[in-house]
Amino acid sequence: MKRNVVMLCEIPAGQEGRPSKSLTLEQAEAVLKAAENSSLHAYIVLSLLIGARTEELRALTWDHVDLNGNAAATPPELRSISVWRSVRAGGDTKTRKSRRTLAMPLRCVVALRLHRIRQRSVRTRAEVRQRAGKGNGWADLGLVFASETGTQLDRHNVLRMFRRVVKAAGLEPGDWTPREMRHSFVPLLSDAKVPIEDIARLCGHSGIAVTERVYRHQIRPVMVEAATAMDDIVGGRVREP
Repeated sequence: MKRNVVMLCEIPAGQEGRPSKSLTLEQAEAVLKAAENSSLHAYIVLSLLIGARTEELRALTWDHVDLNGNAAATPPELRSISVWRSVRAGGDTKTRKSRRTLAMPLRCVVALRLHRIRQRSVRTRAEVRQRAGKGNGWADLGLVFASETGTQLDRHNVLRMFRRVVKAAGLEPGDWTPREMRHSFVPLLSDAKVPIEDIARLCGHSGIAVTERVYRHQIRPVMVEAATAMDDIVGGRVREP
């Protein structure tokens, strides 16, 4: 062909995406506290403390959760979740690097154990309703985060429950979405001086370029290191006006 006919097409401008933001440490603690009595408690804990994506958590199954680990193994097996699937088309994770196993801090383990106990109670109630001819019972899909009947949560379910928690935490519900729990995970680690290479690996990014581009506003200490170093190198030669 002598010319690219696509050049004759007009490209739609589209809409500007909603900028993401992150919780401060104080706000994150308030959200965690407010979530304690919510069925979304473990979901929020995992989002904030290990940075799992919301679409990964909605597809997480109990057979990919290790709440015990094995301290006697060589090397020791840590308590962890294996992120192998998501609710994306085809069930694949966002990228190949997104398939990862994430060790869990104790707070995540405790939250999941409590969540499992609550889920068993919900399952029992669903089965009782089914025997009474008042419902469809429990869909045994093995999902960690499921509806009252064991089916997969959709994003509207999660958003509605999440905003109730945010409101209870004293924040404006309309200002926050579940994905910003993951966006908060990055600056919390960055403030703790975790290297950006480690943050990228924990987030399941293909490299630090992705982490720096997507979370550039949240990587606070990392982004100021060069300026601090230059002040140390040449700062003595100038005076602040």
